Amino acid sequence: QVQLVESGGGLVQSGGSLRLSCAASGFTFSTYPMKWYREAPGKNRELVAFISSTGASTTYAASVKDRFTISRDNSKNTVYLQINSLKPEDTADYYCNVDIGFVASWGQGTQVTVSS
Repeated sequence: QVQLVESGGGLVQSGGSLRLSCAASGFTFSTYPMKWYREAPGKNRELVAFISSTGASTTYAASVKDRFTISRDNSKNTVYLQINSLKPEDTADYYCNVDIGFVASWGQGTQVTVSS
């Protein structure tokens, strides 16, 4: 069974930083791309960052480019999201995602709250 467990969220002031982690199990982590999404209150879930299976390729939403960095450690079955220069509009629940075939798996989410 696929399991994704996010951690690292919290309450941070504008301009601060957080590093989110997603611990994965139940599948061959190193062979799958990973993604981070976020869902702000009352809004749709939004793709924030993508990383290829090896980590060689990354993409970001325009709203977070130059502030967010996705990375992975395949030896630890973990994907990270480094968030710098936090803004209040970054406040959301952040989710780790993997698509295996036609099945999307999600973690429980970790909350990020940015105070102004």
